[in-house]
Amino acid sequence: MTYQMNRAVFFDRDGVINNNDDNYYVYRTEDFQINAGVIEALKTLQDKQFFLFIISNQSGIAKGIYSKEDTENVHWFLEKMLQESDIYISEIYYCPHHPDIENCFCRKPESLLIEKAIARFDLDPEKSWIIGDSDRDILAGERVGLNSILIKKNEDIRKYLHLII
Repeated sequence: MTYQMNRAVFFDRDGVINNNDDNYYVYRTEDFQINAGVIEALKTLQDKQFFLFIISNQSGIAKGIYSKEDTENVHWFLEKMLQESDIYISEIYYCPHHPDIENCFCRKPESLLIEKAIARFDLDPEKSWIIGDSDRDILAGERVGLNSILIKKNEDIRKYLHLII
């Protein structure tokens, strides 16, 4: 019997999972709206045995626009919304830094947060994907060997499922 590593899909948060047309910084639950198609796409991927992760830059924390607690509340709110559809995110990783304020290795396009997930969940990068709406999302994934899909901001991700499954 051969050992098989797990596969996953990594999602950027703002502009992929949730709509950010009106707010660049989405940090209040009342401003958080899941994009069209996300629930169905996540459910399909979960049913196909993919681990689901969110990898997000949250530089508003470093800039003092909002707090880590605000971010955690939004993530809790998102997870509760998804659980109502029996969708479970394996982990949400976020970078609270901004390069104008401090240097780090976790802000996309760096890949540290993805590397943490790969190690912790024994993921196979060659069978895993990243979906993002910016070049830095794609670069972070490609640095560790993920397949990538660049979408338009707030685009319905269901139309890309055939590439993954």
